[in-house]
Amino acid sequence: MKPAQHPTALRVQALLHAAGLDAQVVEFEQPTRTSAEAAAAIGCSVAEIAKSVVFRGKESGMAVVVVASGSNRVCEKKVAALVGEKLGRADADFVREATGYVIGGVSPLGHAKPVKLVLDEDLQQFGTMWAAAGTPFSVFPLTPEKLLRITDAQWATIRLD
Repeated sequence: MKPAQHPTALRVQALLHAAGLDAQVVEFEQPTRTSAEAAAAIGCSVAEIAKSVVFRGKESGMAVVVVASGSNRVCEKKVAALVGEKLGRADADFVREATGYVIGGVSPLGHAKPVKLVLDEDLQQFGTMWAAAGTPFSVFPLTPEKLLRITDAQWATIRLD
């Protein structure tokens, strides 16, 4: 683990500081693009990874970003009910265009276009969680309170039962 050096990770670092968070973005030599990879690199449980799952609103065409516990599967129907429209798959090009990030590195803040954000209520159980910082090799720690503050989103039940 080393301090962030990639320009995108440094942009996320600047956004965090601008939001009043003192979180330090770090980079790893090995990828952190999946929850399991990130947990192994960091040394935490998969559940403590705040993964970003991106969908495409079928009517609006907007990106819907669900920040979920790494151990949870996201229930598309629950998220669709929360955002008020049916959801479709988001391919890699759509994810990059809408969020400004590549799949495996989608940060919960600093998106290229307006997105609908939903937070997995299961993340509230952790003192610290880890979120992607713009690249598949960078992450940052934060608390549930700070995640809520930087996203201005709402906690919701999104887990597939």
